[in-house]
Amino acid sequence: MIKNYLKMAYRNLMRHKVFSLINVSGLALGMTCSILILLWVRDELSVDRFHADIDNLYRVMEVQSYPGADDLTVDATPGPLAEALERELPEVIHAVRSTTWDWEQLFAYGDKVLKVNGRYADPEFFEVFSFPLLHGDARTVLSQPNTVVISETVARQFFPSPEEALGKLFKINNTTSYKVTGVMQDVPKNSTMQFDYVMPVNDWINSPGSEWLQEWGNNALRTFLQLQPGTDIVAFNEKIKPLIRKYHEGSKTDLFVQPVADMYLHGDFTGSKASGGRVEVVRLFTVVALFILVIACINFMNLATARSAKRAKEVGVRKAIGANKLALLSQFMVESVLVAFLALFISVNLIGILLPHFNDLTGKFINLNFSDPSLLLMLLGVALLTGIVSGSYPAFFLSSFNPAVVLKGTAKLSKSVSVFRKGLVVFQFILSALLIISTLVVYLQLHFIRTKNIGLNRENVVLLPLEGELRDRYDVMKEELLKVPGVTGVTAANQNPLMVGNSTGDVHWEGKDPDADILFSMLKIDYDFLETMGVQVKEGRSFSKDYGAEESKVIINEEAARLMQMQEPVGQWLARGDQRAVIIGVVKDFKTTSMHDTMKPLVMMLDMNDANTVFVRLTSGQTAEVLTAMEGIVRKQNPAFPFEYHFLDEDFERMYKTEAIMGQLTKYFAGIAIFISCLGLFGLALFTAEQRTKEIGVRKVLGASVASIVYLLSKDFLKLVLIANLIALPLGWYFMSNWLNDYADRTEMSWWIFAMAFVSTIIIAMFTLSFHAFKTAVANPVNSLRAE
Repeated sequence: MIKNYLKMAYRNLMRHKVFSLINVSGLALGMTCSILILLWVRDELSVDRFHADIDNLYRVMEVQSYPGADDLTVDATPGPLAEALERELPEVIHAVRSTTWDWEQLFAYGDKVLKVNGRYADPEFFEVFSFPLLHGDARTVLSQPNTVVISETVARQFFPSPEEALGKLFKINNTTSYKVTGVMQDVPKNSTMQFDYVMPVNDWINSPGSEWLQEWGNNALRTFLQLQPGTDIVAFNEKIKPLIRKYHEGSKTDLFVQPVADMYLHGDFTGSKASGGRVEVVRLFTVVALFILVIACINFMNLATARSAKRAKEVGVRKAIGANKLALLSQFMVESVLVAFLALFISVNLIGILLPHFNDLTGKFINLNFSDPSLLLMLLGVALLTGIVSGSYPAFFLSSFNPAVVLKGTAKLSKSVSVFRKGLVVFQFILSALLIISTLVVYLQLHFIRTKNIGLNRENVVLLPLEGELRDRYDVMKEELLKVPGVTGVTAANQNPLMVGNSTGDVHWEGKDPDADILFSMLKIDYDFLETMGVQVKEGRSFSKDYGAEESKVIINEEAARLMQMQEPVGQWLARGDQRAVIIGVVKDFKTTSMHDTMKPLVMMLDMNDANTVFVRLTSGQTAEVLTAMEGIVRKQNPAFPFEYHFLDEDFERMYKTEAIMGQLTKYFAGIAIFISCLGLFGLALFTAEQRTKEIGVRKVLGASVASIVYLLSKDFLKLVLIANLIALPLGWYFMSNWLNDYADRTEMSWWIFAMAFVSTIIIAMFTLSFHAFKTAVANPVNSLRAE
């Protein structure tokens, strides 16, 4: 029976090639987009899920409270916390510390040198997390100081095989020797932690100048917990909540834990409650995938129901000779599923072509591994679901025809069927208009981000790592760089000014409200920082060697002055702990964090002890020549280290990579959704023109003009597109307003965005309809009326 159904389905497809092509093409495009998005979503959902004990792994989070401001939730914790958790809470099997940022260090062995990115962690790191060791014992690889575990890739870059790396001594940053005690598999791409080496965290904690890491008032380490299976997390959170207050008098910090499985997708918090993050993008694109697939299915349903009169006699004959409704349903469902699987075949081939470009765009490493049962299940599931959804209504509709009526030739489509079909067209164009609006708003927000004056000049600034001998030779290097034609400024700082992460609430000033607890961002800089970075001084002055010792002075931004309620801040003092400093200048606000965040109060001090980056401003148009000269100077002053650099505007672009990817994907998918919608409209227009050929012939004989006939054939469809816009425009405003609310600095949604979406859909629909309308309108009426 199935064989007969397939034969009939094949014959029907071949009999109506144009409509079959429209159906298969529409479904194939819809499936291609949807499957690409679902592959991306699948990859996103897999991040960090590979750890063997993932259900019992958590990271410790802090909620820092500041009166008059929103709570700040961070994953940086004090150094002594891990030991206290293991000592006081029986639910904790292991508490493992790891650095909150990765360190790029120079590894040297013999005449080979390589910059390697990695981290410091506790000895239990490889017991708790599933980063498999190819060589070495997970329980002991980090138990001794000056030991290191390297990745397989790093090992192969130095030695013929990974096992030969064991026991070898690397010279780190040309200072300390580290013994290789383990070689690990390369970290999976779907891990939030990406590193190529791990060293004992106590090596950093016990190093000179790092005593602050052992204080309860300083946060610089992440703390991960492996808990006993079955631990009641709600009760556990109540137990750890006041732990820091217990050891740090005056602290206003609470603790809670978040599952490691959630930390990638759920990165935004309101207090201790996850309030969003990357999961919102995942949800958004899941909905987009569903939208596009629905648009493709609607094409099939529309054309099937529109052409139902053509198959009415077939149904009548089959019913007259004994076919029951179930048999007819089965036949029509087999047809739709066959079309869906033909579309899947085309879609899989398209995905194979597009996937490398898709990976480049999204930064993923997705591949079509057909030996993966879950992938096959997803592909077959999409095809089967598409076939069932797109074929269900036509199957029920066609199988319900009364054979006595259809065989007399008096069968007509009911009004409800026409309304349903029109409703599907409206729904298609609602989704298309929503995608157009989304694309425009995302593009405008990205344009706003890239063109907004952030208070400093990020163009033509080169960043160099301040490492090795450059620390002692910085002044000499700076002097030589300033002599290079095309270099207009050189300075240094301990952080990238676009991403200032260091902060403190321990700031006091004269007249401070005892209840005021403000979190200040702290930036340590060199002379010429403001001038080099293009930061404008509003009051007072910048740091200058003309005034002698400047280490006991600070510069603040406008937001800090406002929050401290200082009318004339220059000349007043502020203190951090016991160290008092005089305010010598106020700068205009510049963004030190993402545009998702509000402006932060900032304190800048002259301090080169922690400086780690050199900033060099270049003259536009001389970049290549200056970089060549710069390389010679840096290599001369720091010969043991390779010359490395990047541009500040590249850092800025990376901060908004997610938005850029979202903008690109939305643009492509909106275009495809519109094309699929127009494909369906094209098919319906073709069918309508066929159905009304004789009517048009009569009208032309009676004197109707070409324009009036084109209008007659197009007006009903244009009405549907108009209705779709009237529904889509307020929905688009609502959804995109909510999306923009995540940004402290955002563009305005002007009326022209919605006008453009409206006009675009109307023009696209008219262009689609005009081909068949005009072709029918200019046809010779003799041909259509000859049989009469």
